[in-house]
This record gives sequence, structure tokens and C-alpha cells, in this order.
Amino acid sequence: MKRYIYKAKDKEGRVISGEVEASDPYIAAKLVRNRGLTVISIRAKLTGPLALIDRMRNRITHGDIVDFTRQLATMINAGLPITDALVILRNQSKGSMQKLVAQILADVEGGQSLSNSMKKHPKVFDKTYVALIKSGEVGGVLDRVISRLAENLEKEREFRGQVKTAMIYPVIIVIGMIIVGFIMMVFVIPRLLDLYSDFDAELPMPTLILMAIANFFATFWPFIIIGVAAGFYAFQTYRRTVVGRRKIDEYIFKIPIIGDLQRMIILTDLTRSLSLMVGAGVSILEGLTITSDSVDNVVIGDALKDAAVKVEKGFPVAYSFAKHPDAFPYILSQMIAVGEETGKLDEVLEKVSHVFEVESDQKVKGLTAAVEPAIMVVLGIGVGFLVIAIILPIYNLTSQF
Repeated sequence: MKRYIYKAKDKEGRVISGEVEASDPYIAAKLVRNRGLTVISIRAKLTGPLALIDRMRNRITHGDIVDFTRQLATMINAGLPITDALVILRNQSKGSMQKLVAQILADVEGGQSLSNSMKKHPKVFDKTYVALIKSGEVGGVLDRVISRLAENLEKEREFRGQVKTAMIYPVIIVIGMIIVGFIMMVFVIPRLLDLYSDFDAELPMPTLILMAIANFFATFWPFIIIGVAAGFYAFQTYRRTVVGRRKIDEYIFKIPIIGDLQRMIILTDLTRSLSLMVGAGVSILEGLTITSDSVDNVVIGDALKDAAVKVEKGFPVAYSFAKHPDAFPYILSQMIAVGEETGKLDEVLEKVSHVFEVESDQKVKGLTAAVEPAIMVVLGIGVGFLVIAIILPIYNLTSQF
């Protein structure tokens, strides 16, 4: 069975794109016509390297979901029915996003709820997203829930953008240093040092060290590249195991500055999502279960699962969080206790999320401020060593004449 991509018109003349699975294009076209559509074009879906390139070019990004949610929220709050809003979004979208909206529209028109139709696409809409849409449908407040969801996603995008922007400069500098250093050691320095060998001069220690390093890189650079690639593959394989991922996630939290930053970023997203779900009417138990599956760290994920078990047994949420000081800071359990006592847990979680966001921003700025001078120092030491190792023999040779 192969997958075929089609373009067709519905009874109202609107162009629709989608995919069907069939043994040949004739059967695929028949399946499309059985849906009440008029086929415009149909082609086999690309496979192999071309398919990979096509998927990378048309992949659905986090920004696409943010824009989709905001536009859907705006139209629903304006009074448009969901089907009409999805039709407009389908016509405005392109590529994979258009196919996704078309599939959701087809499911909704077929009688399914919006949350169930989105649930079929877990790689695009996570469990938190689906749970919020479902709570809005059940409570009859989909317009308010989806508006808050759009605001939440926009804040998340802005926060991610700030972190990425702050980290771009140090990352580019480090990568540039590695590339330039590798090229110098393999192709440039060996040719310069060959000149000294022709004079049979006694070379100083820095030059001998540089020659040994350069000869090693020039001789074994293919094996170095293979070794780095093999090490990266082994690391990824180990990280896919349960034990490996836990060990790596635990180690990440122990790295100075970076570990605390990673924890703050995860806690920012976690508390913001919990606040949104509790405010939308999702039970705290269900919210803990959903976030434990979606959080990108085993340490915090397992702590959330254990907290959910304790809450199910009747323990307070604050107590359940306080039992895991390695995952959650004291301020979180303290603020949750305040939220439980006042009955405003969603508002308290939102405020805690803002606190974590501010701390994350400060830690990013601190990391950037610490990395930049460290890079300059390392670069200065490296350049100084190269200058000494290359210039010192020239000075010794000229002093002999």
C-alpha cells in the first residue's frame, strides 16, 4: 500500500488537499471520489531522501500552532461556528498545516468534537492542548479557554525566543572556535611548521607541543570525526534507555548555571500549563497526570507522577510537591499551599510561573555574561600560544645571524 497526495474540489467548489492510502493511483482517486469530491490531481507521496527534505520544508512548527490557535480563538470569539473558522484557516494555510486543518475540519463535519479530532495528531497537539480544548467543550466556555490557550502559547513563544536569542552569540562563537581551530590544526599549521624542519633548528618547547598536536590532527582527523560521530550516536542510544535518560537528566540539573536554568525553564512551562488547566476546569489530578507525560525531563516527570499518586490518596498538592525537593524548589510548594487555602490555585500558579520566567531570564543573562569573557580568555590563550609557538622559532633563527 502506498500513500497518495490529492487535490480536489468539494460540492461548494472549495479546493481541498489531503492523503489517502491505496495500492495504485486509480484506487486512490476512487477513494477520493467516494468522499464526494472531484479530483483535480493525485500523486504518490515522496519516499527516501526526497521525502525527508519535503518533510523538513513543510513541517509544522511551534509558531504555526501558536498562529493557528490565535486565529481560531479570534474567529470563535467573533461568533463564527467552528466549521466556518476551520474552513477559513484551511484556505489560508499552506503545506502540511493546510492538510492538518483539512483533516480536522473533515472530522468535525463528520460529527466528532474538536478535541477528539485534534487528539489524532499527538505530534502537533500535545495532551495539555487537547485536555484544555476538551474542558472548554464540556464546560461550554471554549471561546474563553481557547483565548487563554492562545495567550499562553504566545507567552511561551516569546519566552523561548528570548532564551534562544540570548544563547545565539555564545553558541556561534564556540562553534566558530572549534571549526577554525580544527582547520588550523589540520591544514594550516603543519605547512608552517614544515618550514622550520628545513632549517634543522632547535625548536622551543611550545613549538614542539604545537607540532605534536598538529601532526596528530593531520594524521588522525578522519578517525577523530568518526569517533565524534560514534560517540554522539552512543550518547543518543544511551539516552533513549530509561536508566540513561534519568542519569543524564539528573546530571544536567547538577551543571552550574546551566542546570538551574534548565530547571527554571521547565518549571515555567509546567506552572503555566497547570494554571491554565486548573483555570479551565481540569482537575488538578488530571493536570498533574497530563503534565507528567509531556514534561521534557524524567526527574520532574517522575516527581509529578508521584505527586499525582499522593493527591489521589488524599494528600494536599503542596505536601505532594514538597516531598520532591530535588525537582521542585521550596517556593513552589509554599505558593501552592497558599493557593489551596485561598481557593485560587490557578492565579497562584500563574504568578509562580511569572516568577520562574523572570528568574530564567536573569539566569540566561548571567550565563551570557559569564560565557562571553570566558570565551575571550580561552581565545586569547589559544591565540597567544599559537603566536609564541610560531614566532619564537623565527626569532631564534634570526638571532643566530
